[in-house]
Amino acid sequence: MTSKRITQSKAKATSAAKGRTPDKTAKPKESSKPSRKAGLAAKSSTKLQVCLDLLCRKHGSTLDELTAATGWRAHSVRGFLSGTVRKRLGLTLKSSRDADGTRRYSLEQPTRGL
Repeated sequence: MTSKRITQSKAKATSAAKGRTPDKTAKPKESSKPSRKAGLAAKSSTKLQVCLDLLCRKHGSTLDELTAATGWRAHSVRGFLSGTVRKRLGLTLKSSRDADGTRRYSLEQPTRGL
């Protein structure tokens, strides 16, 4: 019992020395930053969704349109199309050239039934 009393008194002494009270009912600090989940739910559209919306249009989208919409560089957009759209999401991406030589990317519309 003696060692237990000594340990408790040391804990009180160190708490008092640091200017803290040994109150066990202390409330946790409120964070000034919003939680990550709240931030994710507050976003109405992500860059992924913006890109997919552009690619789903009738005539698709050009690289310049995608870079303007996302703020990414051209090589980042191409990497996104290859890595995320094709590989991770498993969507079929079509690439074609306009009459003036501009490349257009679009998503193939899935057919209903096989």
